Amino acid sequence: MTLKLIGAGFGRTGTNTQKIVLEKLGFGPCYHMFEVMQHPGHVAQWHSAASGVLPDWDTLFEGFASGVDWPVCSFWRELADYYPNAKFLLTPREEEAWFKSISKTIFDTFREPVEEGHTYYDLRKMTRKLILENTFGGEIDDKDHVLGVYRRHNEAVKAELPTNRLLTYDVSEGWEPLCEFLGVPIPDEDFPRTNTTADFRARGKLDE
Repeated sequence: MTLKLIGAGFGRTGTNTQKIVLEKLGFGPCYHMFEVMQHPGHVAQWHSAASGVLPDWDTLFEGFASGVDWPVCSFWRELADYYPNAKFLLTPREEEAWFKSISKTIFDTFREPVEEGHTYYDLRKMTRKLILENTFGGEIDDKDHVLGVYRRHNEAVKAELPTNRLLTYDVSEGWEPLCEFLGVPIPDEDFPRTNTTADFRARGKLDE
């Protein structure tokens, strides 16, 4: 199996909903931060990737047909080259809403001390390297800086990927544009909505 669909959007842009939807549409299993949690051996590979040593993508994604969220979205350029037939989703969210959401979820995990031996110690080390340091340069309390990073990322994806490979999509649009892009029928069921800020905080884990 090879990746057929890759999400280039940052976390907190509906990536958990994307995972569920893609799996319903036949593009599963879908790799998400959840899968990193469930495959502890993947954490070290992503940490190495964040340090410039890329993994064997086929081995890492063995059994998966799609991938969204961090850490996948940090390597969208590399994955676009490696999987030339894969399509991409970009899921820009209104900036103020996105900043509020990521600040109260993912960024909060970076403000919490995690001692060695904690269940998520290695995971937090990896996410701090990949997201806090590499993506945002350690400046998560500077709103203008964070939104600038977010904006430049989205603009780069749209500028560098050809239109036939990329759908710029908001999960609020529901089934139709996504199904049309992927060439699959629209399911006869309601479009799912998942992983609110409250869900994230109640779970106490880094995910969407």
